[in-house]
Formats: sequence, C-alpha cells, structure tokens
Amino acid sequence: MQSVLNSVKGTALAVGEYLTPVLKESKFRETGVLTPEEFVAAGEHLTHHCPTWSWAVGDESRAKPYLPKDKQFLITRNVPCYRRCKQIEYVGEETLVEENDQDGGWVETHHFNEDGTSTSALEDKVCEMTLDSNSKMDNEAALDMDDENLKDDGDDDDGEAIDMDEFEQSGLLEQVDPATATTAAKCTKNDEEENKKSSAEAEVDSVVHTRTYDLHITYDKYYQTPRLWVVGYDENRKPLSVEQMYEDVSQDHAKKTVTMETHPHIPGPNMASVHPCKHADIMKKIIQTVEEGGGELGVHMYLIIFLKFVQTVIPTIEYDFTQNFTM
Repeated sequence: MQSVLNSVKGTALAVGEYLTPVLKESKFRETGVLTPEEFVAAGEHLTHHCPTWSWAVGDESRAKPYLPKDKQFLITRNVPCYRRCKQIEYVGEETLVEENDQDGGWVETHHFNEDGTSTSALEDKVCEMTLDSNSKMDNEAALDMDDENLKDDGDDDDGEAIDMDEFEQSGLLEQVDPATATTAAKCTKNDEEENKKSSAEAEVDSVVHTRTYDLHITYDKYYQTPRLWVVGYDENRKPLSVEQMYEDVSQDHAKKTVTMETHPHIPGPNMASVHPCKHADIMKKIIQTVEEGGGELGVHMYLIIFLKFVQTVIPTIEYDFTQNFTM
C-alpha cells in the first residue's frame, strides 16, 4: 500500500515540478532554498574541497535547460557501507516532524528550545566546523597515572622473597606425577588444536562483506533544494535489492523519508531517494542558529551542510569526509 501511495505521490510531484517556474531570485537566507545557479556554486565548492565528488551529465535527453550541460548533477562512487542500520543505535532523542504530513514526515535528530535556540550537535559542528580536542589534558593525566603506577610497582619490590622450601612444606606446591604431566600435555595440545579450529571458523564467520554505494545529488526544481539518491551493490558489485538497500537506511526513515523514485537524469530501475520536503526548513533553522551566534553562512556551504544532516538517514554509508572542514 505504501509503495502505491509513493508512486502516486511521485507522479503528482513530477507534474508539479514541470509546472513550477525556475527560481530566479535568491531566497537562501529567508527560506533555505537554492536557485539553480546557487546549486552549481555549492557543487563547485563541494567538488573542489571533496574530490571524491564530481559533476555528471546523465542522459542527454533528460538534461535540464536551467543547469549547465556538463553540470547536471553530482556523483560519488564506491562509498563503503560496512554495517547494517540494525547493528547500530542512535544516541539522543529523535522527533517525528509533522507525522501526518502528506509527504510522510521527517525524523529530526536535532531540536529547538522554546526560545528558538538549538540544542543540535549538528548545528554546533556547523558553527565551528573544527574538531576541538582535549588531547593535551588527556596526555598529562595519562602521564600522572603512569607515575603513580611506577611508584606502586616500586613498593611491591621492597617485600621479602618467598622461601620455596616453606611453600612446598605447606602443601600448596605438590609433586607432579610424570604420567599425569604427560596426559595433561596431551589434553593441552588437543585443546589448542580445538581452539585454533574454532578461531578459524569464527574468523570465516566474522568476515565483513562490504557493500558499496553510488550517491547522486540532483537539483529538485519543485522543492528548490538538493536531493540525494543512492544505489547499492554487494561485495561482488551486484546491485542490491530494494529490501537490501532499506537495511542501510534508518528504520525511522525507510519507506517514509526514503522511497524508491525515478532518477531525473538516468533511465532504468528506480533508485532510493531521500525526500527533500524538509530540506529547506532544516537549512533555514541552521542559518538562523549560525547568525544568532554572530556568524554568517554562505550559500556555497549548502551541500557541505546538506551532506551532514542527511547522514542521519543513512548513517552507515560512510561518505562524509568533511568533519575537519573549516568555514
């Protein structure tokens, strides 16, 4: 039933996108949306600082006239995915925004207080874009602990040596029967062989079969924001089924925020797509938070930040290499 609703919704949105005029005037700061020119500028910034991303053309018959012919959408290939989403758990609270919304809702992992201030870890990263470390303090604490341990070890060495004759007379040290020792040695050897066998079997079972994903970022003319698309492959580079790809999507978003849609630039089977209905609202909140902190967020940073908040939807696909990026 959900797939039928998604199909009908996709058709309606395709018609809406066709009828929607191209955004000409920048409304980035007011509403969090992009013009096609701003999308290209943000894409240029992304490909310059993250060379794993590049521009792609797609099918020429599907080229969008409001975008440069050689810069229709962005793509990165062979992104590793080592775990399934069920193997990890979210840290922190999540809120389903507009649960009854016709677009299926959006699970928001960052919250805003009553006064409008944000408590989001994502926005803290956006405001700073640097990793603060207390490594010096940690190292000093570790050195202090080492000094204490050395002192303790020195105290142990001051005690008297144990008299082995008295120890043997106490009955704690028994004479070893050679026959018993031989049997024990055989048992030990057998145990070692069994352990090696078990370890080998466990090693085979624990082999990580790495999936890989190709990620695309397109410009959605209807919502006037970027839109993320993903297609997955197994360790033999065979395409994953729809259900397999949903295993790598947060279950709060699967079949709601993430649905199977027709790619606007590439013909063929549908691809998993993160629905862009809330992208502008999230970006607007982030812009406001940065400005309240005395900063300013340029439109060229849009895709860098976009990739960070979309990571909550596909947390095990390791595409984000911008943690140390400085504004």
